[in-house]
Amino acid sequence: MKPEVASAENVSSRLRKGIVELQSLHDALLSGEGLDPRILTDFRDSLNRVRNTAWSAQQYLALKTTGEDSTSVISLLSAERVRVAYQLCQVLQEDLKGAEIKFQTGPLIQLYSAAKALTERLADLVGKLE
Repeated sequence: MKPEVASAENVSSRLRKGIVELQSLHDALLSGEGLDPRILTDFRDSLNRVRNTAWSAQQYLALKTTGEDSTSVISLLSAERVRVAYQLCQVLQEDLKGAEIKFQTGPLIQLYSAAKALTERLADLVGKLE
């Protein structure tokens, strides 16, 4: 069996399992019991990311089978990443204000380095747009 086929079958299997789990979560959400609003917001954001990524993947595959240019789909996916990054930055800013949240030093340093590099690249890009 080809590695690509095995991988595709693995993804399909995981998607089927995910659908079952989401249906179970749907029932639990309908009960309304024990819901933490912050976790619920994170869950909704995650679902939106997965939904948009799945749509982009579907569009990419459709264009690939017809031989059409897929750069517009890749651009849409990148735009979605920008939107998600913005939302995540907003939530992180709030988290960093809270004294009750304890952060590990290593991941914070890694985030700082990545954010600094991203800021430099964004400054170059935005400078070209102005």
